[in-house]
Formats: sequence, structure tokens, C-alpha cells
Amino acid sequence: MARVRPFAAVRYRHDEVDLTPLTAPPYDVINPAERAALIAKDPHNVVALELAEGPLDAEVAGNRYATAATRWAAWRSEGILATDPERALYILEQRYDLEGVTIRRRAVIAEVGLEPFSAGVILPHERTLPKALGDRFELIKATGANLSQIFGLFDDAAGETDAVFARVTSTEPTATATDADGVESVLWNLTDPALIEAFAKALADKPIFIADGHHRYTTALAYRDLRREQAIAAGSIDEDPPYDHVMMALVNMEDPDLVVLPTHRVADAVNEFDAESFFAALKPLFLCEEIRVEDVATALQLSQTPAFLVRVRDDDRVLRLTLRENADIDALIGVSRSSAWKHLDVAILHELILDPLLGIHADRPETLARLGFVKDTQAALESTLEHDVAFILRPTRMDQLRAVALAGETMPQKSTYFYPKLLSGLVMRAAD
Repeated sequence: MARVRPFAAVRYRHDEVDLTPLTAPPYDVINPAERAALIAKDPHNVVALELAEGPLDAEVAGNRYATAATRWAAWRSEGILATDPERALYILEQRYDLEGVTIRRRAVIAEVGLEPFSAGVILPHERTLPKALGDRFELIKATGANLSQIFGLFDDAAGETDAVFARVTSTEPTATATDADGVESVLWNLTDPALIEAFAKALADKPIFIADGHHRYTTALAYRDLRREQAIAAGSIDEDPPYDHVMMALVNMEDPDLVVLPTHRVADAVNEFDAESFFAALKPLFLCEEIRVEDVATALQLSQTPAFLVRVRDDDRVLRLTLRENADIDALIGVSRSSAWKHLDVAILHELILDPLLGIHADRPETLARLGFVKDTQAALESTLEHDVAFILRPTRMDQLRAVALAGETMPQKSTYFYPKLLSGLVMRAAD
């Protein structure tokens, strides 16, 4: 179903294999101080393209998007960036230690044909925010480039791609980089036609699920549509133009080294928070029990039903909320969604707690200012020094993501946190 093929990447031309000073985390997790630190290490760091200086208004002279476009063109003409001489698939392995275990997550970076979500070929799993869409659209419109890869998942339960990954990753790499968390990213060029065909065969007739990068995929679609309109107006329609594709890093969703972490919620009430009334409202649906602080890391692991940990302002206790066995989730959540969606922990939290008890819901954007997202468990629990309530969640499972996406639905924002993030700067792609 998906159109996956090799491409000639735009990459840094550098004397060293280690490109750490030139790479950066994803644009949306970089604050101004971190951006400045990256530029201080090397003025050609990819963040100078992803988050160029200048006003955010694309109509103002010297805006960040015009700056990025000028810089992208200059770096290519000066040889700082160059297009690879032949098409390739790019094999990426990210190596790190997690709780004493060495993890090696592998991906193939490829050029993937753009398809509307309605076609059922490329499937989203989370909602997107209009503000972020506007920013990324202006950037791709100005540069005509994919500066970072979208993170996608493919289903290879049989492990057909394992042998190809093993063969490629046993050779000398093209480039490496290590991020601030110590995650090492290692890159190889794969140009062997037989191995490329093996990847194509393994991915044939299968959808791709977007794990991370929904905004960039949506803006790539918008950019494709804009370029098509321009081509039609000019009477010069190209056959198979670059803007009909986008760069993606594809990971086998059955890979045991695919780590998904939860994103916890921190919330505030509309007015003064009343903990007694809050817990009283929860008790008809949830069994509430106190747990020891030292058991926080394991308190949700064995639960076979939806469950959360919760701590409220001015209360040192950590409580476990477990949905009562007689609770009919499909009936309790009245929205028109699939049963798979309704059984998500994060959906139950949003529909049965955040909305009715705290007045927070994604369909009312003005309420989202009272909702925060925290990845670290301890930081979320400690947030109740300043906020009304913190919820600790379990990770969303891959079978849940698959079921919801195949049903044509999207999960609430930040339902999944795929760790580690993909570095920007190892591989780029011209889409103009």
C-alpha cells in the first residue's frame, strides 16, 4: 500500500564520521537557551535551519522562514551540505541503556509517497495543533526541504527485515552522533539493489502508522497540494515530482527494542480545587487505594483494567485509581468512537475525569491552558506543589495504537512518547 523507495539525501560534508556538533533534537523540544548552546558548538548546526532567527510572521521582512531558505541554499552552494551521488535507503540504529539493558532500535529512512489520511495508507494516531501546523508549513514552503524525518511504524511480525538490518549494521557506518542523553545514533547508506528490494517486499501491501511527526506529515501534504496548484496554473505538471513524497524513518512496530513511554497529565480546576468533592465523584467508577511512594514505578504494571496514579495539592499520598469491574466503558463514554478508542487509559482519563470533574477537554481549546504534560514520573508528582492534581499513566500499547489507527481515529494529544526521539541533521531531503 505505501510507496517506499530510496532517495539521494542531502547530508553534511564533514571530515569526521561523528556529526554530533551538527545535529539537534527535534525542533519542538528545543528552548531558546538550548538553541543558543547548539549554535555555539557549531554555527552550521541543523537548528539554524529548523529554528532560524527572525520574526515568526512570514509576511515580515527577514522572517525566520526566509532566513532558513537563504541559509539552506547557501550551505548547499558552499558545499557545507551536498546531495549524495546515488539513491539509497539509510539505515539508522539508536543505541542506549535503559534500566541496565542495552537497547538498539533500528529504522530505515526512506522516501515515502504522500497519501491523504482518508486513503488508509498512512495512518495518524494523535491529534495535531493548528499553531504548529502553520509554523512547519511556512518552513517547508520557504525551503522546499524535509529537514528532519517523520517517525513511522510498519508491521513486520514475521521479522522479514531483521536479516537486512543485521547485514547492514555489521558494516562500517557512514555517520554517527550522540545526543545530550547519551543516545548514540549510527547511520549507514544502503545501495545494494537486492537488499533494497527485500525492504520493499517486506513493506508491500502494509500501511504505515505515524508514531511522531503528525504536524510535519500534514504540512507535507499541504505543501504537495500547493505545488500541484502552482504547477497546474503554470501549465507545467511534473511527473513524479519530489514534493509528492516525504522523508520518513520507519521502525518495525513488533521490534522488542521499540520503547513507548507514557506522558503524564498535570491539571488545575476552573476555580478552587476541592479534593474531597473530587474523590467523592470518582468513587462510583473507580476503586481508590493508597500505595507506598516506593511502589510508584510498579503500581500500574499488573492491572488488567484501566488504572492511574493520582496525587492532589497539599496531600503527600499517592493513590491508585482502578476502574471498577462492573463499569461499562462503552456506555459511560458517550462519544461516537470505537470500543478500542474508549478502552484507552488516556481516553478514559480525558472523558471520565478531566472533562466532567475539571472542565478540561480538547474540543474546548480554551480549557487546555489548565492542562500540562510531563514525561518524568517524579516531576509529575512533585508538580502538585503548584498544581491541583497529577495523573500518572501507563504507556499505550502497540496493539492499541494499531487498533485505533485502523479504525480511522486519533488518540488524544500526547498519548504516546516514543523514546528516544530521532535526531535532526543526520539526513535531510530536498522536496522542491
